Parts: sequence; C-alpha cells; structure tokens
Amino acid sequence: MGWTRDVLLNFIKADAYHAQALPKHHNFKTTLPEQLQQQADDMLKNTYNLGFLGVMQPIKELELEKRIVEKIKFFLLELGAGFAFIGNQYRVLFNDREYFVDLLLYNRKIQALVAIDLKIGSFKPDFIGKMNYYLGILDDQVRMSGENPSIGIVLCAEKDHVDVEMALRDVNKPIGVADYSLQFPKDELKALIRKEIQENLKDDND
Repeated sequence: MGWTRDVLLNFIKADAYHAQALPKHHNFKTTLPEQLQQQADDMLKNTYNLGFLGVMQPIKELELEKRIVEKIKFFLLELGAGFAFIGNQYRVLFNDREYFVDLLLYNRKIQALVAIDLKIGSFKPDFIGKMNYYLGILDDQVRMSGENPSIGIVLCAEKDHVDVEMALRDVNKPIGVADYSLQFPKDELKALIRKEIQENLKDDND
C-alpha cells in the first residue's frame, strides 16, 4: 500500500492484519458491479481503532466528529490506502431541504465517494435508511461523470451482525457497517502525538 516503515510498524503493533481478517458486514455483493466488490470489501474493516483521538469519557457525536477532523491524518491512515478528505458536515440539498453528511471522503482506488455516518451508540436499523437516502442524493448531485456509485459506512460503537444483515438485506445502495474501538496503547499514542508535534514545529519553522 505504499506505507513507510514507521506506518507499517504501527499497523503490526495494532495487529491490523488479524483485524482485517474479521468478518465484515456490508451488501457490496448485491449493490456494486462485480469488478468493484472485492475492492470495496478490502476498503472496509470490521473494527476501526480510534484510540488516537484520546477519548477517555463519553462524548457526543459532534465532539467525536470534531476530534476526528482535528486528527484527520491519523484517521485516514486508520481507514487504509487511497482515501482523501473532502469535508465534514458536508451540505447537500434535496426537495428544498438540507442534509449534512458527517464525513465525506473519496477513495482513489475505487474512484468513489465514501460517506461516513458517526454514531456513538449501538447500531440501529434506521441508520441504514438514512445512509441509503444520503447516497442517493450524493449520486444524483455530487458524483462526477465516470465515478463509481457512492459508498456508505455507518461507524457505530457496537453492532450485532444479525441486526446488520437484516437491515441491509433489501437495500439497493452499497453500505458497510463497522464498529470502532477507543482503546490505544499508551506508549504508541504518545509516540504518535510526539511525532505530530515535531512535524508541526518543523512546518512552523519553514
């Protein structure tokens, strides 16, 4: 994936290989062209480690989003290769109403928009309906000619695979559901923060 040695070591320490091997929950096989199904599956993880956010107590969804945007470099690394950040609270209009996508990204490998809906609680089936609606608007109004169908990721604190599979069963837009962990090795977190501070100081001096 073009990672540097340091990035690779961080993923080894976080046991990213085994995390990637866990079963994933999505409907990509029924909603995406065959040539994109495996790429989309590779893009999605079962669980994302958001420990780099430094969250030590319950927070609201907007605060979680704010912290992710502040640490967007680390978040993109956790998502995997090929992601580019477009915006947060991305505004779209439909039928004289405005809606806001929590995080809007673009994946260069799949050549598709990726919308992320952040949830601090457990998975609920109505999350899928909301994401399906957003993806329809993005495909109609934001997706450019030649780009593949937009993909949604519902990122919640925990999920039950039976509920997820039922919620996704008859949905016609490509959606994946993943959970996240806020645990992160303290020594590794300190090293990441120290490295970021040093890079910021270097940029300021330049």
